[in-house]
Amino acid sequence: CLYLDQDLLIINKPSGLLSIPDGYQPNLPHLRTVLEPLYGKLWLIHRLDKETGGVIVLARNSESHRIMNQIFRDREVEKVYHCLVYPKPNWHELDIQLPLLVDADREHRTRVDLNNGKPARSICHVKKFFNTGALVEIIILTGITHQIRAHLRQKELAILGDERYSKGMPPQPIEVNRMMLHARRLSFQHPTTAKRIDITANYPDDFRQAYTNLKMTTAQDEAF
Repeated sequence: CLYLDQDLLIINKPSGLLSIPDGYQPNLPHLRTVLEPLYGKLWLIHRLDKETGGVIVLARNSESHRIMNQIFRDREVEKVYHCLVYPKPNWHELDIQLPLLVDADREHRTRVDLNNGKPARSICHVKKFFNTGALVEIIILTGITHQIRAHLRQKELAILGDERYSKGMPPQPIEVNRMMLHARRLSFQHPTTAKRIDITANYPDDFRQAYTNLKMTTAQDEAF
């Protein structure tokens, strides 16, 4: 638990835990089944992919849920993600504004589609360069499904461990057991007090380990 009051519960979601029930396996644990025995009835406001860990906020009453839904809908939330990407980017900062179409192919990937896509914007900043990759901070100003993954792939980058969006990419420089994407920070106005809430979630151990391993890699010589 990162934050708790009568209106909100904010946690650092572990990777591997579903945000919502699985349509095919409804008995799998998800946020509410894990948290409601501890905190009482909860309302989901937004979600993270199963593999993605980090900051997630839930409402503790229907009124807070209603207001928070509006705050998210009006994009009055600062959403900051950190990810480990490969290969090494050739830029420090990048403002990606490319429209995205969800479920655009047979593998249910989100793709850039200039004609049919919805507006999407991701502001990327490299926090740390390594020989074969980087730690990148991404602020998303829209909330399209798989937005970060689709935008990065359009720029010939992939998140470590992301098999779905890395097809056609060079081999990963290190082995990881999941996709290395972390919801690092959320900032928004409290639904009742109007006070600014700013919450940061620590990296999980496997993300730290992948960071260390990536830092130790060396770039392979170009084959002539």
